Amino acid sequence: MKTFKSVKDRVQAEIIIKKSRFIAHVFPADSEEEAKNYLTEIKEEYKDATHNVFAWQVGVEKILQRCGDDGEPSGTAGRPILEVIKQRELTNVLIVVTRYFGGIKLGAGGLIRAYSQAARAGLDKAEITEKTLHDIYRVSVDYPLWSQLSREMEKWGKIKEVNYTQNVEAKVFVLSSLSGDFEKSIADLTAGNAVLKKTGSAFAPIK
Repeated sequence: MKTFKSVKDRVQAEIIIKKSRFIAHVFPADSEEEAKNYLTEIKEEYKDATHNVFAWQVGVEKILQRCGDDGEPSGTAGRPILEVIKQRELTNVLIVVTRYFGGIKLGAGGLIRAYSQAARAGLDKAEITEKTLHDIYRVSVDYPLWSQLSREMEKWGKIKEVNYTQNVEAKVFVLSSLSGDFEKSIADLTAGNAVLKKTGSAFAPIK
């Protein structure tokens, strides 16, 4: 079963080094497109900053990496952030470190240490979660069966959303390795009166 570690939610941490502010923004990002969108968001929000340095690592089967120094000397900013991500064995993660220059130059070695420290501060604040492949199901059932059915589904996976229309409709994430047993359990419980359809798969936190 393929699993990986990532951050659960976006977080922010700030450190001061020789009067320069370093603000680390940490994001979960499931694709390069998502990482680019978050990077654009930070660059717009902090457009008055001296630098917005970034690094991301995304993908499970094929790992994609990218980093940028945003005007800092080559190799002194984005690459150290990426190395921190790799050291923590994380993927589907973007870190942007915003710097407001404080008037004191740090030198190449100092910049490497500062951006590494900021990235670590961000990840230290983040909640790390283990994710694995889940199948996504759409379930539709009559109201009288919903209470019992929802309790059963919670044993197998996580109910992500519920809509109360003509019937009760829900989206459920179930570990792919358990999908066959889950389908049989729901069919047995409802005597085949629940409509169960697998709509896709995605990596999600292990319950």
